[in-house]
Amino acid sequence: MRTRLVEHDDAPALMAILNPEVLETTVSFDLVPRTLEEHERWIAAHQGTHPCLVVVNDEDEVGEPGARGETIAGFASVSPFRERPAYATTVENSVYVHRRARGRGVGELVLADLLELVQSYGFHSVIARIVGENAGSIRLHEKCGFTLVGTEIEVGRKHGRWLDVVEYQYVTRERR
Repeated sequence: MRTRLVEHDDAPALMAILNPEVLETTVSFDLVPRTLEEHERWIAAHQGTHPCLVVVNDEDEVGEPGARGETIAGFASVSPFRERPAYATTVENSVYVHRRARGRGVGELVLADLLELVQSYGFHSVIARIVGENAGSIRLHEKCGFTLVGTEIEVGRKHGRWLDVVEYQYVTRERR
């Protein structure tokens, strides 16, 4: 497995990985699946300063067809954390792994590579906001060096349930 920057033609693969989570779980706070056009716009927004990496699965066919005929097993991205200028060096991350590719190191590979990339881009802090019941994502972020910094109580509502969000933080450089 290896990572690379997302490409326009990866949109169907990302859609196939994300949309089941939107419809069936609470790991995404989206309520409506994204269309292909929305995924294409999302990819265009993640081509520059706020990148997205995909995991190319060269080992087997677990994943979804991506650009260049490769199999995409997962993806991770960063987005601006807040609009105000003082937050410019802080980003928020997202990680999604194909259901059949979980437990194979996909999440750890893509998150570790994403952290190296955002550090090279000059970002200082990465925030992960995770639904409190997502133990797998919490373990992944802790394994990659994130620290729990707080819990937001009942800030989301999906599938008729109130949801807590735990906030984790990774600081890319030494604190001053």
